[in-house]
Amino acid sequence: MATFCRLRSLLGLHKMVCSVSPFYPMHSYSSSSFGRIGFIGLGNMGARMADSLIKDGYEVAVHDINHNVMTMFSAKGVLTEDSPLKVAETSDVVITMLPSSNHVLDVYTGKNGFLSGGSLLRPRLFIDSSTIDPQTSRKVSAAVSNCSLIEKRDGWKAPAMLDAPVSGGVLAAEDGTLTFMVGGPEEAYLASKPLFLSMGKNTIYCGGSGNGATAKICNNLAMAISMLGVSEAFALGQSLGIEASTLTKIFNSSSARCWSSDAYNPVPGVMDGVPSSRNYTGGFASKLMAKDLNLAAASAKDIGFKCPLTSQAEKIFTELCNNGHEAKDFSGVFRYYYSGKDEQ
Repeated sequence: MATFCRLRSLLGLHKMVCSVSPFYPMHSYSSSSFGRIGFIGLGNMGARMADSLIKDGYEVAVHDINHNVMTMFSAKGVLTEDSPLKVAETSDVVITMLPSSNHVLDVYTGKNGFLSGGSLLRPRLFIDSSTIDPQTSRKVSAAVSNCSLIEKRDGWKAPAMLDAPVSGGVLAAEDGTLTFMVGGPEEAYLASKPLFLSMGKNTIYCGGSGNGATAKICNNLAMAISMLGVSEAFALGQSLGIEASTLTKIFNSSSARCWSSDAYNPVPGVMDGVPSSRNYTGGFASKLMAKDLNLAAASAKDIGFKCPLTSQAEKIFTELCNNGHEAKDFSGVFRYYYSGKDEQ
């Protein structure tokens, strides 16, 4: 019995030692937990996210290939750098918000990228909020984890990376009400929560590296298929003689109720304050939905997963873009693919 207890004790100790993180969680969630925050990618989303950090008292350094937006931030007194590497060399945390997987790879591993200066890094934490495939997220995370910190401090023993794509769009970025879906080491997630809550209102921890990216493409896949189903039903109903406003009442009080019918209705004239009420301007562009569906389809192909609805949805939104509607909100599929009619 004594031998058994001793063995159990040793196994418990072994488990505890093996689970030790490369860094310890930060205990202070004030804005002083990190020094300077670097931000790469100042497009419609990134510029507003960086502004939220600045408004919340963080010292920020930025980089973008658009010189006009760099000038705009410089005029606000924000430090601007001419490469991602230079931003990393002066920052404790670096956040990226970029258009594609290739852009992320270039900013991390390309010429003048974060890792181009060698394996010793200043930033303790890298956060990528781009919508990319989980395979790329995991590849970049592995590259970061193979590096070391120039200065081990505040409990951090090695650099860490989080994939943290967002939901909410430009308006939520403007208002600081984004939702972050976060993958990576849980201790890094806990330490970075104050940063996320400076830019958004919700954070959801999704598990290991790449899981944030996975959550994002799965969310947008479901959203696309839902919008297609609702739009198809409305257009069919109109063709058979029933008004979309009547169908909306039925859907929203029965089993067909969903976000696409009761919060983001695609039929012009049925709901105020949504893209369909303003000629499908604003909102989430069809070209971005096509891109996200492409990511979902490619990820499924990589693991041999059959998903026919993803393939069909990708085909429809790609056709929408090829027909000149790439800048229109994705709910425009009701008008531009199904030839649905406005509600009078």
